[in-house]
Amino acid sequence: MNAYIYTQNDIFLVAKAIGEGTQVGEMVFNTSLSGYQEIITDPSYAGQFIVFTMPEIGIVGVNDDDFESSKIHACGMLVRKLSKIYSNYRASGDLENLLKKENKLLVYDVDTRFLTKMLRENGAQKTIISTQISDKDELKKMLNAAKSISQIDLVGEVSTKKSYSHDKGTWDFKSGTYSNLNKIGKKVAVIDYGVKRNILNELCQTGLELEVYPHNTKAEVLIEKYKKSQINGVFLSNGPGDPKSLKNEIAEIKKIIEAKIPIFAICLGHQLLSNAFGFETYKLKFGQHGSNHPVQNLITKSVEITSQNHNYNVPEEISSVAEITHRNLFDGTIEGVRYKDYKIFSVQHHPEASAGPHESEYLFKEFLESL
Repeated sequence: MNAYIYTQNDIFLVAKAIGEGTQVGEMVFNTSLSGYQEIITDPSYAGQFIVFTMPEIGIVGVNDDDFESSKIHACGMLVRKLSKIYSNYRASGDLENLLKKENKLLVYDVDTRFLTKMLRENGAQKTIISTQISDKDELKKMLNAAKSISQIDLVGEVSTKKSYSHDKGTWDFKSGTYSNLNKIGKKVAVIDYGVKRNILNELCQTGLELEVYPHNTKAEVLIEKYKKSQINGVFLSNGPGDPKSLKNEIAEIKKIIEAKIPIFAICLGHQLLSNAFGFETYKLKFGQHGSNHPVQNLITKSVEITSQNHNYNVPEEISSVAEITHRNLFDGTIEGVRYKDYKIFSVQHHPEASAGPHESEYLFKEFLESL
């Protein structure tokens, strides 16, 4: 069936769609060449439509092990060509049926090159896509009335509702199973703002034992556990939305900081730390989404190719309280910091890189060594 696309900068397009309905979200583009299943199931994409610059999607199907969460969190995906045929020894199904099962929009036969250039020039766009409404004026009216991504409690939607233990390592392609773990007696509390499973897997792979907590967990609970040596540190996860809107979460992080608990944070957690230290985050024009972003480690001078998925960043002024440890070589923005006088460090990129390169995995070991 037809999909009718209208963006806030008055672009109106018609394409084809799998699935049906009307959905509002923020349109961004992703430059990854692989890993579409991991991307669409990343909770950080909640509230967003993903334009894939890779021209053909669906080639390797989907499988039960590459889900980064329990379901697809993106509003939908837009691709140039949808492959109806898949071929991969790990595949257990096709992308089309996964989208249908979860009632998500898969838009194809659309000019993704045009959309990517438009997003680079005009920034991420609030967008409505419908298979039910074809009238441009009606779509425009609905889009204008809809909330923006910063007005929606996306973290509350994707975070776990109750705490749970995670005890699984990384996937071993040689054996076709998950790696055996070597626990070393160190325990970490993970605050789930939309955590990816492979981030948990990487933390476990270092030997850490994990307890995952909801986003609204009170700092007093974790501080008491730290005092009783029931945890050795706190990990702040990735997640969706505008960090500045998470006032309650920022207030709780401030208390954890004041308690001098070791902290490692990535992506949204990295941004929330900045806000907790009093340095407001800002929104990038079109964000950084892909698995091919060069980042320089300013300590070792090495360059790492990283996986990225964020629309917000921390300000340069943060250098007054933290050493800047990493920079993005595409645009020069801050990618990592280590706070002075605290056992706290954070990075903007995804060091577990699902999907993507694994050159930043050492950060999980650095967290272990800081505990």
